[in-house]
Amino acid sequence: MRRLPPSSVERTSGRAPGPRPLREAELSRVESVYTDVDGTLTTGHKLRSQTIRALEQLSEAGLRLVLVSGRPAGWGEAWARTLPVEGVIVENGGLCFVRGANGALRRVYAEAPAERAANRKRLRSEVLRVLRKVPGARLSSDSASTEVDLAIDYNEEARLGDAAAGRIEALLRARGVTAVRSSVHVNCWLGRFDKLSMARRFAREAWGERLMPEDGRSVYAGDSFNDAPMFQAFALSVGVANVRGVLDRIDAPPAFITRAAEGRGFEELARAILAQRGRRPLFRSDS
Repeated sequence: MRRLPPSSVERTSGRAPGPRPLREAELSRVESVYTDVDGTLTTGHKLRSQTIRALEQLSEAGLRLVLVSGRPAGWGEAWARTLPVEGVIVENGGLCFVRGANGALRRVYAEAPAERAANRKRLRSEVLRVLRKVPGARLSSDSASTEVDLAIDYNEEARLGDAAAGRIEALLRARGVTAVRSSVHVNCWLGRFDKLSMARRFAREAWGERLMPEDGRSVYAGDSFNDAPMFQAFALSVGVANVRGVLDRIDAPPAFITRAAEGRGFEELARAILAQRGRRPLFRSDS
């Protein structure tokens, strides 16, 4: 029996249902895989060799891979140059890296230069104001590599906890700043963009296509609050198992969920995609 993603009516009427097991997802038509990085590809903040092999085999099978992260532009360029991906979206949609026909990378920004400069100046002022109000709060160590947004560390090198992260979000939002948590940082920005808006633009810039996240040809994998726009838009949205920790608070849950957490959960998704496409996974499973 053919298994279908939840209908748009089911996912938008009343309270969204909880995610269904990944085994119920119809993945045979998937052509593109969009995935978060921290807590989705990483396991304990590290990339396992099996996870990298999963990315490699998906690419070798002809699937187009795009990383979608809150991490800074500097990290995104390194990923785009070293991992088997078609492109990278970073800073929660503030910019992306697109590979041209000659293999050269170019940056595509969500905002024009003048707007970006003005927003950056005001953002820094607003964030510093909030940092003074929350004991122990500080910019993430990788904020030095950002171009558009800034990040406040609550769960990477700092251990502020959920209550402090929630207060940071509330204080920033009261000042008109978009603030949303990943699994490690409170990401903050000014401007009308997010992961989904830049994913749509990436598809146009990279492939000359309109992203149709409801048509079953693209899948998104994630694990945290800042993945909610993607979870809501993609019929094939998949949360790795650690997303359970935020399901009662996230704006939109994923449609499906893996048994395994973090990078092992992504490997589970990769195995399912390859199996439904008639490919035998060549990376080891130890989940």
